[in-house]
Amino acid sequence: MRDLIVLGSTGSIGRQTLDVVRSHPGRWRIQGLAAGGDVDRLEAQVREFRPRRVAVADEAAAGELRGRLSGEGTEVLAGTAGLVELAAGTPGDGVVSGIAGVAGLAPTLAALRAGKRVALANKESLVAAGPVVRRELRARYPWLAEAPGLAVHRADAPLLPVDSEHSAIFQCLAGEGASRQVARLILTASGGPFRGWSRQRLAGVTAEQALRHPTWRMGARITVESALLMNKALEVIEAHFLFGVGYDQIDVVIHPQSIVHSLVAFVDGSVLGQLGAADMRLPIQYALTYPERWPSPAPGLDLAEVGRLEFEPPDRETFPSLELGYRAGRAGGTAPAVLNAAKEEAVERFLQGRLPFPAVAEVAGEVLAEHRPLAEPTLEEVLEADRWARERARSRMEAMAATW
Repeated sequence: MRDLIVLGSTGSIGRQTLDVVRSHPGRWRIQGLAAGGDVDRLEAQVREFRPRRVAVADEAAAGELRGRLSGEGTEVLAGTAGLVELAAGTPGDGVVSGIAGVAGLAPTLAALRAGKRVALANKESLVAAGPVVRRELRARYPWLAEAPGLAVHRADAPLLPVDSEHSAIFQCLAGEGASRQVARLILTASGGPFRGWSRQRLAGVTAEQALRHPTWRMGARITVESALLMNKALEVIEAHFLFGVGYDQIDVVIHPQSIVHSLVAFVDGSVLGQLGAADMRLPIQYALTYPERWPSPAPGLDLAEVGRLEFEPPDRETFPSLELGYRAGRAGGTAPAVLNAAKEEAVERFLQGRLPFPAVAEVAGEVLAEHRPLAEPTLEEVLEADRWARERARSRMEAMAATW
């Protein structure tokens, strides 16, 4: 039996992780759960899985949960310090990092520093703090300095990707040896609900429309980012750190069926792809059981039923978010953290109905253009860049409010 800590247990990734755990009774023991402020769902999870500890980001919610769990024997931690303590100080063989946004950075780093294996669904940890995570891991695991990227095919690998695209690439690279054999990484994107729309038509998009993803079921923020192709921009940066491949070797292709989760093109002309149902339980379970494969609760894939697979280039003019990812990645240092922070602020305002859909990329791009990145930032400098970008994004959106 393996001990497991789930960060973001009440969110989409966390709930699906627990579904994987349920499907293999006796194989995992949940030692820790962490959530934002969904007390009802977290209470139900605690009563089902009986973890040693839970952490709640919201202090008031933590107080309420303590009252509800009185006498249950589960310690309730609170705030960022509580999340960090849960991730680093709770016994466990592995940690699923599923807290959305930059809020997941501190507990993810804490888990890695404590020597725990991290199944990484929180892409912001590498997008915002890729240089920091890389330094931390290479200092703790000297053999990582010889690897092209941070995702390595070893039984003792400390970091495993959970995003379906990065999991697919990781699986395609198994047994392939040196990175010089790779010509390109090809990330697939569904295209979201607005594939084929014009810029003029996008101007009237509502939050309700943006949340209707055609193939995946995700949290609100990432669903909007998918509709913008902003999530793909972040995945390009994440792929750079995970696999040590230059930005000129990372492509994006639109694949509406979401069956081919990503591909690797090799220098001899061969292309390997990983196919599966559009179900996040597949990559979650692979990260938890690596290097083994276990039977999955996700449905199997019937290609005859799928019928056909389509691919097309992304419309970079209509969806400029994608290019922002390449621009920030090539600038390096704190630039990706700035893009991520500005994007988070703009997406939140769009969800509130206070910002037009196309303006999300506009705000993020303008803040990124203002920034002068630091090349090899410390964690404190990353967090300062994040704070600055949020302030600039809010200021920019206030100035824009009079124009729409």
